[in-house]
Amino acid sequence: MSETDRGRPTDRLTEVFDLVGPLYRRAQRKVELDAPIEGLSVGVRAVLHLLRAHGPMTVPQMGREQALSRQFVQRMTNDAAARGLVALGPNPAHKKSSLVRLTEEGRAAIDAVLARERAVLRRIGGDLTDAEIDACLRVLSRLLRLLDDVDVD
Repeated sequence: MSETDRGRPTDRLTEVFDLVGPLYRRAQRKVELDAPIEGLSVGVRAVLHLLRAHGPMTVPQMGREQALSRQFVQRMTNDAAARGLVALGPNPAHKKSSLVRLTEEGRAAIDAVLARERAVLRRIGGDLTDAEIDACLRVLSRLLRLLDDVDVD
């Protein structure tokens, strides 16, 4: 394999990452413009979505799951708690790290957000086939796993 061939996949992966961030941000903006999201910031939305998907979690667990700093997740959790969207409770596994759980208000808010997101995404899905979406999901999931295995000097 030549040097050119070896560099090409890396260049192509850079193109993927150059698209993923803007794609996510544009989709979020479109959803927010189409119908305001209960006044939820993207960060609070992420906390609510994680709790909906995984059940009660600690702030450090949420940070690891989303590759975000514990401090950022703590601020978003505090914002959500101030609005009554999450509640903090004792954690039998760790005295200092509370378990965060969705309240009924939080579940209703994230369910409304996800319903609006799905409605927008249905309109922008275009002519993408299930096979294309499956391939995209496979590739992006694999990239996430590979990134977890990379040692950075």
